[in-house]
Amino acid sequence: MEPGPRTDKEQAARADLARLRREGDALGGMFGRSRDYFAAADAPSSDSIEKWGRRIGRTLSAVAFVALAVYLYVTYVL
Repeated sequence: MEPGPRTDKEQAARADLARLRREGDALGGMFGRSRDYFAAADAPSSDSIEKWGRRIGRTLSAVAFVALAVYLYVTYVL
C-alpha cells in the first residue's frame, strides 16, 4: 500500500488522537481530580490538622452517601 493523500476521515481521526494524547482521557482526569479532592490537596500544607480534618470529613460524607443510596434502594426498589 503506497502512501497517498490523506482522506478527511483519516485527518480527523489523527487530530482526535493527538487531542486525546494532549488532554488525557476523561476517566483518568476524573479519578485524578477525585484523588486530589479526597487527599485534601486544596488545604494549606502548613496545617496538618486541617488537612486531616478535611480528609476525614470528605471520606465520611462519601460513606454516608453510599449508605443512604443503599438504604433508599433497599427500601423503595426491592
